[in-house]
Amino acid sequence: MEDFDYPDDEDMNDTYDSFYDHGVCDKEAVRAFAGVFLPVIYGVALVLGLAGNALVVVVYTSRVRVRTLTDVCILNLAISDLLLLLTLPFWAADAVHGWRLGPAACKVTSFLYSTNFSCGMLMLACISVDRYRAVTQNPAGRTGTGSRVRRQWLLVCLVLWGVASFLGLPDLIFSTVKHSHHRMACTASYPVSMARPAKAALELLEVTLRFLLPFAVMVVCYSLVGRALSQAAGVQRARKWRALRVLLAVVAVFLLTQLPYNVVKLCRAMDVIYMLVTDCELSKGLDRALQVTESLALAHACVNPLLYAFMGSSFRGNVLKAAKHLGQRLGRHPTHGAEQPAVEIALNSPTQTHSQSGSEDQDTSTFTI
Repeated sequence: MEDFDYPDDEDMNDTYDSFYDHGVCDKEAVRAFAGVFLPVIYGVALVLGLAGNALVVVVYTSRVRVRTLTDVCILNLAISDLLLLLTLPFWAADAVHGWRLGPAACKVTSFLYSTNFSCGMLMLACISVDRYRAVTQNPAGRTGTGSRVRRQWLLVCLVLWGVASFLGLPDLIFSTVKHSHHRMACTASYPVSMARPAKAALELLEVTLRFLLPFAVMVVCYSLVGRALSQAAGVQRARKWRALRVLLAVVAVFLLTQLPYNVVKLCRAMDVIYMLVTDCELSKGLDRALQVTESLALAHACVNPLLYAFMGSSFRGNVLKAAKHLGQRLGRHPTHGAEQPAVEIALNSPTQTHSQSGSEDQDTSTFTI
């Protein structure tokens, strides 16, 4: 979790109040706002996010045959979102009562939060790269799901988790419990000699790797995918537009949820470097903005299942199959209505599409909506 901004090296480790030329900036109002706002937002995010991501994990591990790297990334995305969401009750309690679980729990919780937040962003970028690869690969080639390909998928996921864990190491190392203003707080505590450069460097690194890099990758890849979809021959215009809307929704939601938070983080980094904020009210406003925008950024963990799983008719079909199977086991009469198949826009040549249509294990150059 993010702590608040501080103008002096000696104050970089203080969780709440800042010192200015005209005295101490008392941020009791900021703490009171966090004690009410954060538990409510975190509670809603926890309920919605757990329901959606848990369903994705259950369906992908029981009913869906993992056939592409995108499937693997969606499963890992849901797992990282679940781990991220499970830290929220601890931060909600911290906002109300302060931290009461000790320094070890503080370090682990901070590490899990930072690691899984980063991992989610990197998985989104990986999904966009795989969708780009799927529509631009050699139509004559087929990528199976043999052991070699699965090892490649595993390696990609391990690398992404490794990078995310690296970004979480500072929280694991420097997070500690400090007594501040009649309460204990779980916050990052840097050595005085490195407090200012460490804080600024970490803020800029997180903005770059958690937002700028994934966003740039998504924009480039989905722009190329969209162009390929718009130029695909033999595809109904309505299906093209539906697929393009999915792409636009993915990028728009990412931008709307992550941009405000990263703008605030960038402002904090600039303040740490150049000491720009010298007014108490402005400092408190920046703290509140951080709380609100970080909560908005966390909403992406709730929206991910809708964007990357439920928007796909193939995934919906598997959910319906699982529900039907459960109904049969409970003794209910199954319905015999026709199931809606997955809608895929094929980007292969007509002859190749026809020759591959009977294969179930292929990683085809299609975009599933």
